[in-house]
Amino acid sequence: MKLLKQAALFLLFLGMGTYPLFAQVKPIFENGEAQIIPELKDSANWIRTDLWVETEFDTDGDGKKDRMHVDVTRPMQTETEGLKLPVVYASSPYYAGTAGSAPIFWEVKHELGAPAPPRNKFEVVRTGGRPIISNSEIMLWVPRGYIVVHSSSPGTGLSQGSPTVGGDNESLAPKAVIEWLTGKDNGYTTPDGNEKVYAFWSTGKVGMTGTSYNGTLPLAAATTGVKGLEAIIPIAPNTSYYHYYRSNGLVRSPGGYPGEDIDVLYDFIHSGDESKRAYNNKTVRDTEMAQGMDRASGDYNDFWAGRDYLNDMGPMKAALLMSHGFNDWNVMPEHSYRIYDAARAKGIPAKIYYHQNGHGGPPPFAMMNQWFTKYLHGVDNGAEEGPKAYIVRERDEQSNPTPYADFPNPQASPVSFYLSAGAPAAGGMGLEKMTSGKQETLVDNYSFPGSALAQADYTEHRLLYLSPVLTEPVHISGIPKITVKIASNKPAANLSVWLVSLPWTEGRNAKITDNIITRGWADPQNHASIRKGEPLVPEKFYEVSFDLQPDDQIIAAGQQIGLMIFSSDAEFTILPKPGTELTIDLDGTVLTLPVVGGKAALEKAVK
Repeated sequence: MKLLKQAALFLLFLGMGTYPLFAQVKPIFENGEAQIIPELKDSANWIRTDLWVETEFDTDGDGKKDRMHVDVTRPMQTETEGLKLPVVYASSPYYAGTAGSAPIFWEVKHELGAPAPPRNKFEVVRTGGRPIISNSEIMLWVPRGYIVVHSSSPGTGLSQGSPTVGGDNESLAPKAVIEWLTGKDNGYTTPDGNEKVYAFWSTGKVGMTGTSYNGTLPLAAATTGVKGLEAIIPIAPNTSYYHYYRSNGLVRSPGGYPGEDIDVLYDFIHSGDESKRAYNNKTVRDTEMAQGMDRASGDYNDFWAGRDYLNDMGPMKAALLMSHGFNDWNVMPEHSYRIYDAARAKGIPAKIYYHQNGHGGPPPFAMMNQWFTKYLHGVDNGAEEGPKAYIVRERDEQSNPTPYADFPNPQASPVSFYLSAGAPAAGGMGLEKMTSGKQETLVDNYSFPGSALAQADYTEHRLLYLSPVLTEPVHISGIPKITVKIASNKPAANLSVWLVSLPWTEGRNAKITDNIITRGWADPQNHASIRKGEPLVPEKFYEVSFDLQPDDQIIAAGQQIGLMIFSSDAEFTILPKPGTELTIDLDGTVLTLPVVGGKAALEKAVK
C-alpha cells in the first residue's frame, strides 16, 4: 500500500509539472550550436501525442471557442526523467491537404476594371493519417534537445474554425498554442471534451519556423507579443496579402499562378470540418472577401490593411532571423525586407539571409541552430552579434553566404539614370540629365512575354534603354526606384517594369540572375493615391513613382543594365485586349539604383 501511495504521488507530481531531480540526459552544445544527444537519437523512444488547444475566438459560428489540433513529439526522457526542453513549433494550413491543381483561379484575359467571369469554387477532400499532423522539423530538432510541436490552422484538418487568410484568428491560433506551452490550462485531449492535458515537459521557451504560408504564421504569432515566443525564423513569408496579390494599385498575380487571389487561396486550404464549411464560405469568402478584395480596381483599403503584418508589429519582441530569395517571384523579396527593416528599427534582434534563387530556401542550418540555441536554450553564443545580413553571391551555394554589415549594403548610395531615345530598338541610359523633349510610344500586347521583349532587337511592344557596356562589375544593393512620366490613350492601363542584364543568356547553365535583375508593376490610375485610383484622361501625362523589388546583385563586366518598360505582363497582370498605347516622356522618367560605391563606382564601370 505504501508503494502504491508513493507511485500515485509521483504521478501527481508529473501531472503538476513537478519532478524528482534525477534527469540524466542533458543538452550538448559545441561552437554555440545544439548537438545531437545520443540518448535522443532513436525515434522508437519518442512520444507522439495529439490534443486540442482552445483559443479565444469562435469563427465557425457554433457558439463555442475554436480548438486547434496540435501534435507533440518529445523524447521519452521528458516522461521518465522529468526532462524539460524548449519547443520548436510549426503551424500550417496545408497539413490536411489542399485543392491541388483544381481549376479555381480567376480568368485574367479581360479588360481592366471589367468584371471577370465567375470562377469555379471547390471543396477540399481532407487527407492525411491521424493522429499525426506532420513530420516536418522532427528529425532536425528532437535529437538536438528540443520538443517539436505542430498545429493545423483554423478551419483546416482537425482544427476548428474558419480560414481567413491573414485574419486575426490566424495570429491568435498559434498564440493560444504558445500560451498552452507556457503553462495555460487550455489544452484538451479531445476536440469537444473537458479532460485537460498539460505541457509539463516544456521549459516555456518557444521558437517558430516554416516556409511560405508556414513562414507567415510565425510572424503572425509574434505580432501578438505572446509571452514565451522567443525567436522566429520565417522563410519566404507572405507578410502582406495586398503585396502578394496587388502591386501599387495593380491587380497582380503571384508568379506562376495567374488568376490566383485571396479567395482562391481560401478555397485551396479549407480542409476543415465539412459540416462547418457552408457557414465559413458564406461568412468569410462570400461576404468579407467578396466585399473587400476589390479585384476590379486593385486599390488598397481597410480589408487589405487588416491583412498586413507590418501594421501589427507594435507588440512584437521575438528575435527575428529572416530568409528569402531575391528571385522569388511568388512571394517577392519585399515581404521579408519590410518586416526586417521595421524589426531593427524597433530594436528587436534581427538578421536577414538572402539567396539568389526562387521560392523557399532556409538559412544554413548552423545559422538556424545558433539562433534557436541562443534564444531557446539561453546559450550565450553571440548569434545576434556581428554581420546583420548574409547574401549568397550569384554562383555560390546557398550554404555559403557572404556576410555584410547589413542590407542594404551600407556602402550603397542612390545613383540616377536618365534616358535617351531609341525606339523601336534600344535607347540609352546615362548618368547625366539631358533635356531632349523626346517622347516614345509602345503598344500593349500580352502575347509577347517579358523575356522575348527583352531579347528583341526591334519591337513596338516595349521600350528598352541600355547603359554602356560595363567595364567593371557593378554591385546593386537595396531598393531600386523609378519615376515614369506616362500617358495612355485609354482610361486604364497596366505598367510593368523589368530591370535586365543584357545580352540575355540562354542555355542549361543560365541562372535567373544572368538575365533578370528585378521587376515592378503599378497602376497609373493610382499615381496620386494607393487607396483611390482615378480614370486616366487619354493623352494626359502623369508622373508614376514606385519601388522595384529589393535586390543585391553583382552585374558582371561585359553586360549592359537595361530598363524595360512595357504594359501587360503575361506572367503577372490582367491581360486586356492588345492595342493600348503608352507614351513615355523621357525627360520626366528616371531610374534610381542603389549602387555600392555610389556614382563614382558606376562612372568607373561605364567610362
